[in-house]
Amino acid sequence: MSNTPAKLAARPKRADARLNEQALLNAAAALFVTAGVDVPIRDIAVKAGVGTATIYRHFPTRADLIGAVYQHQVEACARAGPELLASSASPYLALGQWIDLFVDFLVTKHGLAAAMQSDKPSFATLHVSFLDRLLPVCTEIITAAVEAGELRSGVEAFELMYGVGNLCIGAGTDPRYDARHLVKLLIAGLRRASV
Repeated sequence: MSNTPAKLAARPKRADARLNEQALLNAAAALFVTAGVDVPIRDIAVKAGVGTATIYRHFPTRADLIGAVYQHQVEACARAGPELLASSASPYLALGQWIDLFVDFLVTKHGLAAAMQSDKPSFATLHVSFLDRLLPVCTEIITAAVEAGELRSGVEAFELMYGVGNLCIGAGTDPRYDARHLVKLLIAGLRRASV
């Protein structure tokens, strides 16, 4: 049996390759926050504990790496929603914790956002996948909080995420502006008065 390109692509990654990829994504995400998306590849390799060839094997271009980091962070935020809903004392508390993670994502992705303003085709679908992946998660948590009588009815996930996103614009540009504080006030204002 020959190893055609289709068969090689269909093969699952080895466990060590998956671990290397996760380490690379985590290292790149952390460095993008502190040094921007143009951080030298060798710095990412050092932080991840791998060689630069390993980075290029997983992500042949910087655009591939940036897109993968963005998607990795979206997936982490999406996976956290159901976990928080299951482990929190109430759906309203789960919503607050999830929104905190969403704010972390929004505030720390400023370098990614700037890179994605380019016309590179690899970035074209990332915003759509962001909404497709996170809107249902936010909707699920909101629905649970409304059904538990903890949240006002009529709260839409898109509006909430959009509003939180707007509050995060400019975060980190002026020390007098605390986006997280305003987001907490917004979430507190959505709570039903009788709770």
